Amino acid sequence: MRKVVFVGATKGMGRALSRRMAERGDRLFLLGRDSEELGKAATDLSVRGKGESVAHGALDLESPDGFDAALDAADAALGGFDTVVITAAMFATQEKLEEDADFALRLLRVNFAHTVALCENARKRLLARGGGTLCVFSSVAGDRGRKPVAIYGASKAGLSHYLESLDHKFRAQGLVTICVKPGFVKTGATAHLSPPPFAGEPEPVAEMVLRAIDRGTPLIYAPSIWRLVMLAIRHMPRAVMRKVGF
Repeated sequence: MRKVVFVGATKGMGRALSRRMAERGDRLFLLGRDSEELGKAATDLSVRGKGESVAHGALDLESPDGFDAALDAADAALGGFDTVVITAAMFATQEKLEEDADFALRLLRVNFAHTVALCENARKRLLARGGGTLCVFSSVAGDRGRKPVAIYGASKAGLSHYLESLDHKFRAQGLVTICVKPGFVKTGATAHLSPPPFAGEPEPVAEMVLRAIDRGTPLIYAPSIWRLVMLAIRHMPRAVMRKVGF
């Protein structure tokens, strides 16, 4: 049984993964900024869990000053957590980000700088108690510079780089770092977009991620076909990338 701090359990892939963890008996503490949605998710997970009540607390990825207090609350509720899962992030189309510089800056802060700050806080706590698991959702958008995801992809590229570095540096000390790179998954955040080939669903992605958490797999593409898709894209000549629209 894991003691899990979960950031982003109210929507999409995070909701699917948190449900699977609750159903198998893991203890969860939810963090987020929408108290009403957190309460609904906590009630749902408490019903699904094996006699475990799920509590929740406030954390806003735009306000890193609150990270310490949020993790302190999780520690107190769980009696010391051993796993941190972060699925929360901001998303917008390239067009939206190019038109709204303020929003673009918010997204870059949340997806990279503030997520790294939260991971660093969690990392120090986990290492101080002998290790644990840090599972963070990045994206295939960070694997290569591409026209439709220039700014969003940059935020995820930085995050992926950081997570890989953590795995290299701290795995021997007991910190298991897992970087999840979803391809296009049909969630509320992508509902307004036309799904490309190989689009995934939240439930199968959650199953893959849970398996990776249990095995300590450092990198996972979900759905798995995206590993091959991105391999091809990473090796595509720059002259070709300038001409294509993906």
